[in-house]
Amino acid sequence: MALFKLPLLKHQDSGQFFLIAGPCAIEDDQTPFIIAEKLVKLSDDFSIPLVFKGSYRKANRSSIHSFTGIGDEKALQILKKVGDTFQVPVTTDIHLDHEAAMAAAFVDIIQIPAFLCRQTSLIQAAANTGKWVNIKKGQFMSAESMIHAVNKMRESGNDKVMLTERGNSFGYQDFVVDFRGIPVMRSFGVPVVMDCTHSLQQPNQPSGVTGGKPGLISTIAKAAIAVGADGLFIETHPNPEGAKSDGANMLPLSELEALLHSLTSIRTALRNE
Repeated sequence: MALFKLPLLKHQDSGQFFLIAGPCAIEDDQTPFIIAEKLVKLSDDFSIPLVFKGSYRKANRSSIHSFTGIGDEKALQILKKVGDTFQVPVTTDIHLDHEAAMAAAFVDIIQIPAFLCRQTSLIQAAANTGKWVNIKKGQFMSAESMIHAVNKMRESGNDKVMLTERGNSFGYQDFVVDFRGIPVMRSFGVPVVMDCTHSLQQPNQPSGVTGGKPGLISTIAKAAIAVGADGLFIETHPNPEGAKSDGANMLPLSELEALLHSLTSIRTALRNE
C-alpha cells in the first residue's frame, strides 16, 4: 500500500489508522474550532493521525431550501484558519473543475464526492493541483471499478490518491457496505478509508431531508478496522440535532472518545497478531 504522508500529519508512525473527521459543513466561524480542539486532543491521546474535514459548500441537496453554505471564500478561510491554529491538515470536497485550484489554495487534501467519481475532468483538475486527492467510491460502483479513477490520477501525473468506501445503494433509501471492497481497493496500492457516516445515510426521503442511522457508526467502524482499512471518515458535531447539514447521520462529538478507544484497541490487537 502507498504511504499516506503529509507535512502536518502527526503520529504517522504510531501504527494506528488515520482519522478524517469534522462537521459535515462549515456552518459558522465558531463550531469548527470547538470540534477541532476536541479532535486534536483525542488525536494526541490515542496517537491517531488526524485530518480535519469540513465542506465549504453543499452542492447536492434534495431541497432547494436546504443549507448550502456561508459563502465559499469565507468557509475556505475558516478551514485554513483551523489548520493553521491547530497545525493539522484539512480537507474539503469540490464539485466543479474550476473549484480544484480554488480549494487547493486553502486545503491539504481535495475530496471528490461519490456521485462525481467518474467525472474525468474533475479528477484531472484535482490531480493537477499536486495535492492529495481522496476519491469516494460511487454508491453505484464496484470496488474493482475504482481502479479507473486511480489510473486517471496517475496518468495525470499525480499518484497521491486515496479511495473511500461509502457503501452501495440498496433499494431507493438505504445503503449496504460490502467489506470485501476494502482489501480489493487496497490492492491498487492506495490508502483506503471507510466513510462511517455517509454509509449509514437514508437518502431520498419524502421530506427532502436525508435520514441516517448514527447508532451503527461504531459497527461500521469496527468492521472496517478489522478488515484492514487504513483510515476512517467520521462526521461529528457537538449537537447533531442542531447542525445545519446532515445532522441525522453525524456522530455526537461526546461519543467519539469511547469509540476511538475501542477502535485503537482493535487495531493494536490485529497489529500484534
